Amino acid sequence: MEETLDIKSVCECNSRLGCKTLHPQASIINLEHPDLEQENVKFEFYAVLLIEECADGCCGRKYYDYSNATMVFLTPGEIFQMSKNNILPDKGYLLIFHPDLLFRTTLKNHIENYTFFRYRKEEALHLSKRETEKITCCLWNIEEELHHPIDVHSSTILSRHIELLLDYCTRYYERQFITREDKNKIILKKMEKLLDDYINSGKLYNAILPTPEYCAEYLGLSVSYFKDLLKFEIGKTLEEYFKLKQFEIAKTMLLKSDNTPTVVARQLGYPNVQYFSLLFKKITGIAPNEYKHLQNEN
Repeated sequence: MEETLDIKSVCECNSRLGCKTLHPQASIINLEHPDLEQENVKFEFYAVLLIEECADGCCGRKYYDYSNATMVFLTPGEIFQMSKNNILPDKGYLLIFHPDLLFRTTLKNHIENYTFFRYRKEEALHLSKRETEKITCCLWNIEEELHHPIDVHSSTILSRHIELLLDYCTRYYERQFITREDKNKIILKKMEKLLDDYINSGKLYNAILPTPEYCAEYLGLSVSYFKDLLKFEIGKTLEEYFKLKQFEIAKTMLLKSDNTPTVVARQLGYPNVQYFSLLFKKITGIAPNEYKHLQNEN
């Protein structure tokens, strides 16, 4: 059974990794061969890893990715293992901050929007040299504020520096989706086949639509990464995209002589033929039977 090191506070983390505590709710730790005997670590607070040396294949990095540095984002309570041999990377920086630091700050209201905190380690962010320099600058600003005596402004200023860093990471993740364009097309083709198989399997008879969780598991992705990939590549949610696909298939099915609107509605998972007919007329301007008749005439 794998042993997990459960680190409950920022102070405990600093103590474990030989770092001085400048603020009880935030810290930046220089990772120089961290001496931890456990196989996994669980931080009970947010953690951002900047990994300076990451071999090919490390954290999902491929030949089409930048290779200057890698970033991994962890939510409170998430279990992490860098590799089979190391609980943490041998070189880099660890930014940690407790959720309580964000109390009464603007970041508290939208930190959930930084969806990469829910990505898998294998979906890490890989940085260019210029991007690494910008992230390092953000970390330096946080470090500088940590050395300032704590006052009523500390939490606000720290949270704003952290928010700026996360905003840059959002920009760089969007850039990474661009540099992975060919890879993403392959993923979308696999998704298309999955959705086609789902429809052909008859699962829609019970009006059960495919979920992001279902697709993400098949594609080997986290749900958050899958949703963000869809949003970036096609500008739609899975539900929106599937409904369009479902409707296009319905139009094709209607052209077969033995397919009535009732049959099509049932096979494609529409609640009933009345709903399907109303939706069809709303989109096309004509009823399903009229569409079937006109298309067959043509």
